[in-house]
Amino acid sequence: MTAQANAAAQVHVVGAGVAGLVAALAVARAGHAVTLHEATPAAGGRCRALPDGTDNGTHALMGANHAALRFLDAIGARAGWVEPEPDGLPMLDLADGNARRIAAAPLAWRDPARRPPGMTAGAFLALARMALGITDRPVGMALAKHPVLLRGFVEPLTVAALNTPVAEASSARLGQVLRRLGSAEASRLLVARTGLGPDLVDPALAALRAAGATIRFGSRLRALTSAEGRASALHLAEHTVALDAADAVILALPPWEAARLIPGLRVPERHAPILNLHFARQGEGPVRFLGVVGGLTQWVLVRPAGVSVTVSAADAETEADMAVLAPRAWAEIRQAAAAFGLPGAWPEAPPPCRAVKERRATPRHGVGIAPVAPRMVMRNLALAGDWTWSGLPATIDAAARSGEAAAKAIAARLGRTSPRAAKLRAASA
Repeated sequence: MTAQANAAAQVHVVGAGVAGLVAALAVARAGHAVTLHEATPAAGGRCRALPDGTDNGTHALMGANHAALRFLDAIGARAGWVEPEPDGLPMLDLADGNARRIAAAPLAWRDPARRPPGMTAGAFLALARMALGITDRPVGMALAKHPVLLRGFVEPLTVAALNTPVAEASSARLGQVLRRLGSAEASRLLVARTGLGPDLVDPALAALRAAGATIRFGSRLRALTSAEGRASALHLAEHTVALDAADAVILALPPWEAARLIPGLRVPERHAPILNLHFARQGEGPVRFLGVVGGLTQWVLVRPAGVSVTVSAADAETEADMAVLAPRAWAEIRQAAAAFGLPGAWPEAPPPCRAVKERRATPRHGVGIAPVAPRMVMRNLALAGDWTWSGLPATIDAAARSGEAAAKAIAARLGRTSPRAAKLRAASA
C-alpha cells in the first residue's frame, strides 16, 4: 500500500533515540507536521527503559551538557534529574581500600581533599595539554609518566566518556570533554531520580503528542528510494510513504543502519560494548552514584528500587559468564557501600541480577580522524545521531546536539513559516 503525502509539508523522523526525540520535538514546535517512526516497541534508543521499568544502563549528564539539559527543560523533565554527589564523586580504589571524594572541576582541586590522586604539577600540565587537543595519541601513552593520575582519575573518565580503553582511546577526543569541565557548574553530575522512563522518555513522548506529532512504533525503515538528489519514498515495515516535493526526512539511526539505507555513506565501523548489571535490591535513602577503581565495576547507581552497575569498554566482560560476574560485582558493590556508609542491609549473597549487553553501544574513539557524515545527505534528508556530531564523543549530549542541528537544517529547507505554524501564531495572538 502507498500512503500519499498531504499537501502541507510532512517531516518524517526515523529513530526515536535521544537524537530523534530532540529533532522531532524541535520540528513539531516549529509548526510542521511530524511523524516519528521507531522500529522497536519503545522510544529512547540507548537511553531507554526496559519492560520491567529499569533502565537499560546507568546514564548520567554533566552540567556542561547544555543541549541535553535544554531538552529536559523543553519537555518539563529537568526536575527529575538530581545531583546525587554534590560534594564530589565518591571513588573507591579496591587495591588499597582508599575511599575519597574527587571533584571533576579543576578549580576545586585547590582543596587537597578533593584533588584526584597523583595530581602533581607535571601531571596537571599533561592533562592541560590533552585538553588543548594539539596532538592526538592514546590516552595511556599521553599520561604514561603519571600512572597514579591515569589510574585513579583519567582512566575512569576515559572509559565513561569514550567507551574505549586508554590503550587506544584518543587523547584529542578526551580533550573535547576536558575543555567543558572547567567550572563547578559544568562539572555537576546528574542522574534520573526514578528512571529513564518517567524522567526522560515518557515526558518526551508526551511533549511530542502535545505538539501534534504522530508516533509510530514497530515502524522500521526497510529501504528508501531517492531520485534527483532527494528522498522520494520511505519503505516502512508494512507500507510505503511517497514523499511530496515539500516533504523532508531526518534519519536518527545508528551508523550501520544509516549505511544500509544510504550506499556510500562513510560511518564508523568499529564499535565498543557496554555491560550493565541490575540488582533487584529494595533500599532506603537518597539516590547515590559511586565510582570503583581496580575491579569489574566502574560506576554504581543506587536507587531505592535497585542497584545498577556499568562496565564500559567491556570487550571481555560481555563474553564472560554472568554467573561469575554478578557475584563478583556484588562483592565490589558491598565494599563501596561500606566505604561510603550507604544505609540499609547489604547481604553477602547477591540479589537477583539482570544483565543488559549493548554490544555496539558506541563507536570506538581511537586515535585519528573519525568519518564525519554530512548533515544533509540529500536535499530533503538530514542525518542525526551521536556519531554525526564531531565536537564530542558519542554521548547523550552529542545526540541532543545532532538532533538540534538536523532540525535546524530541515527547518531552513522548509522555511520559517508553515500553514500549521501560521495557525498556531494566529490562535495565540
